Amino acid sequence: MADREELNPDWPWAADFRIAQGVRVGDTIHVSGQVAFDAHGELVGGDDMFAQAVQTFKNIEAVLEEGGATMEDVVKILAFLTDIDCYADYARARAVAFPNNIPASATVTTPVLVNPDLLVEVEAVAVIGCGTG
Repeated sequence: MADREELNPDWPWAADFRIAQGVRVGDTIHVSGQVAFDAHGELVGGDDMFAQAVQTFKNIEAVLEEGGATMEDVVKILAFLTDIDCYADYARARAVAFPNNIPASATVTTPVLVNPDLLVEVEAVAVIGCGTG
């Protein structure tokens, strides 16, 4: 049976929540939904979808690093947007985050996220080492 490891970057704000930012089982990492908070819990990007999405992908990258993976190892993402009219800005940030190995992707809209100032949340699945081929 594969070992289970919680992955939690050193983010002071996250210590108050009873969730793992990611979980590694074997060579697979499941990243919890990430949003546009910096390491101190401050919102990055205000009402700018592109800026929020860029920070969101940076947070995914930080969780992956905790488990020994990179963005190149991401095989699947699921995004939640509060405004589908901003999809192009989200897609532009996604293209920046994944210039080479494009993951399978789905996007859904939701009226609100856990914090009403958030515009985007993204969860990810990665397989360590699959992006280095």
